[in-house]
Order: sequence, then C-alpha cells, then structure tokens
Amino acid sequence: MKERFVNIQNLNLKYQQKQVLKDLNWTINYGENYVLYGESGSGKTALAKIIAGLENAIGETEINFNAESPLSAEVLFVESWYQFKNLEGVANFYYQQRYTSQQAKDTLTVHAELVHYGKEKGLHLDQVERILEALNFSSFASSQLIELSSGEHKKLQLVKALWLKPQLLIIDQPYTGLDAASRKNLNVELDKLSSDGVQLLLISNDSEYPASINRFAKIIDGQIAVFNSKEISPVSNEKSTKKIPDFLKESPVFSSDTIVKMVNVNISYGEKQVLKNINWEVKAGEKWLLQGHNGSGKSTLLSLVNGDHPQSYANELYLFGNRRGSGESVWDIKQHIGLISPEFHWYFDASSTVWQSIASGFYDTVGLFQQLPYTKSAQVDELVEYFGLSTSKNELLSTLPLGKQRLVLLARTIIKNPELLILDEPCQGLDQAQTQHFNQLVDELCSNGMTLIYVGHFESQLPTSIEKRILLEKGEVKVVESLHTKTRPLQDTKQSFA
Repeated sequence: MKERFVNIQNLNLKYQQKQVLKDLNWTINYGENYVLYGESGSGKTALAKIIAGLENAIGETEINFNAESPLSAEVLFVESWYQFKNLEGVANFYYQQRYTSQQAKDTLTVHAELVHYGKEKGLHLDQVERILEALNFSSFASSQLIELSSGEHKKLQLVKALWLKPQLLIIDQPYTGLDAASRKNLNVELDKLSSDGVQLLLISNDSEYPASINRFAKIIDGQIAVFNSKEISPVSNEKSTKKIPDFLKESPVFSSDTIVKMVNVNISYGEKQVLKNINWEVKAGEKWLLQGHNGSGKSTLLSLVNGDHPQSYANELYLFGNRRGSGESVWDIKQHIGLISPEFHWYFDASSTVWQSIASGFYDTVGLFQQLPYTKSAQVDELVEYFGLSTSKNELLSTLPLGKQRLVLLARTIIKNPELLILDEPCQGLDQAQTQHFNQLVDELCSNGMTLIYVGHFESQLPTSIEKRILLEKGEVKVVESLHTKTRPLQDTKQSFA
C-alpha cells in the first residue's frame, strides 16, 4: 500500500451559509500528481488553500512530509493572481497606474523581487537564471512589478515556484495568461520538478497538462471524485434563449467610420522599446482578434486605445475620429468603450454588489457613486435578467464564482451600448462550458454592429464573429489578415503565436 502524503478526512466548509465542501475525504499518496478540475465555484481553490494551510475548515488535514527528502518541506500555493506591494508595503493600485512611469518606480523590479525571495527562502540566485530562460522571462529583469501584464505576473510566480522546489506544489490556473509556447515550456519544467520528487496539484480546466500528471480529481456536490483520466464533459451547442434587451439591439451611435488609427506609433520605457512603428486601422463594426506572445506588446497597444497610456500624446493616434491630444479627456474616450481585462478585474471594487457593478458601467467608475435615473435602472435590471444574475444581484461581486464575476463585468461593459468593446482574455479561469457560453453572449451582443477587439491565446475559445486578426511579435506588427470566418473555422487559422 502506498504511503499517504496528504490525508483529508471529513472536511466541511461553508461560505455565507452555502455548503461548499461536505464531509470531503481525499488521500494523495506519494508519487501521485493531480489535476483538480470542475465547475467554477465548486470549491477547488478553497480546498487547495486548506491543504496549504491558508484557509480554515472543519475537519482534518494531514501532510506527511518526507524527512529524508532534500526538497523544501512545505506546501507552496501559487494563486491564480497575486497582490504585489509597493516599496512602502502598500497594495492599493489603480488600473491606469501601470502606464504611469513615475509611479511605476514605486515598486520593485523583477530582479529585486527575486533577490528578496531568494534571501527569504535561502535560495541561490545563480539557480534561477535557467528557469528565467526556460520561461522566456530573462528580458523582464529590470521591469517594475506594476508594469507587468497578467501573463507576465503569472510567469514571475511560476519562476519562484520552480526555483523553490517544495515537496508539494499547488498551482491555481497554471496556464492563465500564458501563450502556447510558454504553456509548453511550463509543462516541461513541471515534469522536471516531478522527476526531482516534487508532487504536483494543478487546479485547471484546460485540456493540456504535464506528462507527469497521473491522477484527476473533481469536486462534485462538495465531495471528491478521483479518476485515472480526465472526464470530457459534453458542451452544449445551444445558444442562449433569452431575449437581448431592446436597447442593445440598436446599433451604437458611431462618432466616426474609423474607431482606431495608428500611424508609426512607438512606445518606449527608457531604452526598452515596447511598440515599434505600429500601423493599424480599425473600422466601425469590425471584429478583431489581437494576438502575440507574452511580452509582445498587446497590453500596451490596448492601453493606447483605452486612453490610459501617457505616451499616446507623443504619437500619431486617432480615436473615434479625433487625434489624441486634441482636447479630449481620458473620460471622454472611455465613454465610447466597454472594457474587460484581467488587470481591470484585479483592481475592480470588490465591495460593490452585482447590481452596482453593472450600473457603474454608465459612468466608467469602479463602483457606483450616484443614484441612477429610472430609465438607466431599468436597463440594469434587464441585463441582470438577461445574464441570469437575478438571484445574485444583491450579492457582493467578490463572493461570486469567477464565471459569474466575468458575466457581471461583461454586462457592465455593454450597459451603455459602446462603439467599441475590448475583451482582453475575458475567459481566463473559466471552464469549457462557461467559455462557450461567454463567447456566445459576445456574438449575440455584437450582432448590432458593435466594434470588437478580442485578445485570446486559445484558438478554440473565441467568438465566431471575429473576422480579422492582428499579430504582434516583439512589439512589431507581424501579421494582419482576414479570417473569413464564414468559410473557414478559426481553429484552422495560424496557431503558432496563439
């Protein structure tokens, strides 16, 4: 009989009177590497945090570390994203702060963060360089933490985890924000860790995982079901049967036939050039896919479109028919745009209710600070019903499962029927069914002629309405192409930079 490494008995956990885990029993033996998957909100992350000693629950959780192992006798939990702090220990940042260079110097660099972590954990700095190269992260050593995109933050967390080599490594959504090459390289590194004796527990609904994974577990009705292979859940092809609110059936009022126009745009941070001679034009009603490797410049490009980047004034950039810097404010620009991004989700006001979060989209604020007139309140109610959020409308956004949180933010982005909808990796952390449902809603909502810019690394997880693609590589435009979605499936398009 295999020796037990993790032994969980009669585990119970409630969130706001909702039973999440119920009399859960789970034994992980030495040599077993797990993928834990299942529906959003089923308790996967909570269970992982309990194993790591980061959350309390009723029941018994026993970890039997190997005293003879050279590996660190600890459980390391890598969150789906983490809250970094500035040099004064403050973690309160706002979304646009990432692009303000003076304030960016208020946070550590990647190199300084790794030096600090190495000292804290007793690690040798010369051992981390190979890992940085393996994850293609060496070039970010001098970058400030606040400058990093969601995918780059994920890489930093993974670098630390691979460097530490704990006896049990738990990673929540390991592939979030990573491009195809980075996902492949990560799996190679995780297999190396496994061969060195590190046991893996990956929380993931993705179809790819390391070769060393030999067990699968799913939380069903608060209890664990264990499998030797991953069950493939059927995904419904049925579209939403709910009627789109009438105010969203009307075409947006476009300020110009040209939504975005960039002419030889360049963005640099010191000597590091992030965007190089970008020429791109987005016409009203077009549906674009924006792709590129981590660090290719996608987030910076979007920050120009959003009006958030201060260097936009130094470039020839036209938004909604006006040259940037011709007298319009950031808030004037945002009136035309609906936005979802991982970073925006991070910084959103978690103390807002679902209803308040959706309503705040009228004013582009991260929270509702004024009373809505009747007509606007009625539109919020219509969207709450359309997205199936009626039973949750008075709950705090932060208490909802991730899938529902993303639906709330999607509702918020389209509440004002914007000319341009920007969805930056909106399905991070969602399972296959949730992703399909989300993208079906996007297709339905964009059928009124709304312009769309969509960022996604997985070719099979995209709205079918997308018709054009722009691909960035090392800050330059590598490809601009028509996808001809009516005759060719998106899965058949080029995937090397997905």
